[in-house]
Amino acid sequence: MNSWPDIYQPELSQRFSLPALSLTNTASRRVEPLPVKSHYRMYVCGITPYDATHLGHAATYLTFDLIHRYLRATGATVSFVQNITDIDDPLLERAARDGVDWRELAQSQIDLFRGDMTDLHVLPPQHYIGVVEAMPLVVDAVNALVKADSTYRVENDLYFRVRTDTEFGTRSHYSSDEMLEIFSQRGGDPSRPGKEDPLDALIWLSQRENEPGWPSPFGSGRPGWHIECSAIAMKYLEPNPADEYSIDIQGGGSDLIFPHHEMSAAQSRVIAGQKFARTYVHAGMIGLNGEKMSKSLGNLVFVSKLISSGVSPMAIRWALMGHHYSADLMWTNAAIEAASSEIDDLQLCLSREEVAPTENVISEVIDALSHDLDTPKVKEIVQRWMRQTHKGETGGVPGELSRALDTLLGIAL
Repeated sequence: MNSWPDIYQPELSQRFSLPALSLTNTASRRVEPLPVKSHYRMYVCGITPYDATHLGHAATYLTFDLIHRYLRATGATVSFVQNITDIDDPLLERAARDGVDWRELAQSQIDLFRGDMTDLHVLPPQHYIGVVEAMPLVVDAVNALVKADSTYRVENDLYFRVRTDTEFGTRSHYSSDEMLEIFSQRGGDPSRPGKEDPLDALIWLSQRENEPGWPSPFGSGRPGWHIECSAIAMKYLEPNPADEYSIDIQGGGSDLIFPHHEMSAAQSRVIAGQKFARTYVHAGMIGLNGEKMSKSLGNLVFVSKLISSGVSPMAIRWALMGHHYSADLMWTNAAIEAASSEIDDLQLCLSREEVAPTENVISEVIDALSHDLDTPKVKEIVQRWMRQTHKGETGGVPGELSRALDTLLGIAL
């Protein structure tokens, strides 16, 4: 599947050095520096394409865009893979509700997502992979678990034994009771009779009536959610078997910490014999006017609708940078109005011939980003520079700052 068009990222002046990037690692529960390397492997979980891109999606993918941009700005190469869960229960249910073919629904939403990411100036992944096109890889991954004696059947469905990963639970740090509760809320089936462990995860669902299925050694059916990401990541990121970890960064929203990322990591470890990700990075959830933002509440704010109403994509980026990526954010109309005004002001300042000094501003922005993507501090630094420019301070190079903001923040003005 094609990704969206490449986004130009200017080169940062060699006068600026970038320290190691530190990030909050969910697995260790600490802020840790990434090892300094010439090449990184990053996997970010993509959308289930049954609805348009909302601000929760935008916040997540902007977080990993900042990581992607920073690592590339150091001179490193980044192998970046993102999946699309283009076969799953919510997609089939929405298609049945709306009386459309599930493939047509998925394609329409994937096209919209690509457009939204392009508008938001998000660097595309090298590999943008749908589950349907990767089905042979997924079948191979399931088969590897079968051969490792890590599976069993309940009726005609195939389950993964979580106990075969001796590190199960160590990435998410939930108690058994918490895992059971969350598992039941996020697609799991802990109460199904016949399971060896309530937390065992479905990896192959036998074909149901009026549902799609694919041939496999386990019978016609379709994969469970978690094995899909395991298979795609291990194929397209090409882990080195000699390394301690298969990949450097596993990312997504905080709602994926458990069960999805825990299960994917467990299955990958059993298949590959190595730990899955060195660093697990999770973006916080987005609320609206004091309430959780969710499909069930009908209060999602869609990126495409914001843009079509006249909101600048750069204002959306700037507004989302007003909070730390790992914290939850309550979105308000006032926030986007303020961000729009600030982006207009920033563009005005950058258009001047005489501006406040810029070299220290760029250095401070780099330093703030290196410390766990401290975007609230970044905004304070830029806002201070705008105030200084309005006061008439001079000595800066507006073009250099403009390029740096584009390179590091994706703010293209």
